[in-house]
Amino acid sequence: MAERMVGKQAPRFEMEAVMPNKEFGKVSLENIMKEDKWTVLFFYPMDFTFVCPTEITAMSDRYDEFEDLDAEVIGVSTDTIHTHKAWINTSRDDNGLGDLAYPLAADTNHVVSKDYGVLLEDEGIALRGLFIINPEGELQYQTVFHNNIGRDVDETLRVLQALQTGGLCPANWKPGQETL
Repeated sequence: MAERMVGKQAPRFEMEAVMPNKEFGKVSLENIMKEDKWTVLFFYPMDFTFVCPTEITAMSDRYDEFEDLDAEVIGVSTDTIHTHKAWINTSRDDNGLGDLAYPLAADTNHVVSKDYGVLLEDEGIALRGLFIINPEGELQYQTVFHNNIGRDVDETLRVLQALQTGGLCPANWKPGQETL
């Protein structure tokens, strides 16, 4: 039986990553929390695939909106930082990513994917999981779905904004509307 994660402290992580400047670095939940920011952590199955670049670049193209909401975005797969960098260095016209506004992290030992419940152990890849963590480290939102379906950036931003209201948001709530 799966254990509930929403409403609990998010599993802490530190991973090697390719940073927006294309240099290798590290990302950690603790450091984001120290900056008093929200974390949008999303997992994808693997580099050099077909659906993944559409959502990774869509998140990057809208990164300013996440930044305006005091949120850091981190993309994660079980690929290495070297594979990430090769994909980033491949143009979008050639099924690559091109420049990204946020880091791509490498969960090569599968610990973080397993901690967040998205690891397909027999394949060594992650499902498409999206997690929103508040500045105190509490997991506020999670969604996990089949790898054939890309995420909706509008919905991710809407949910983040809803969580940040601190209020009760009815069905179909949109930013700027009243809460209950």
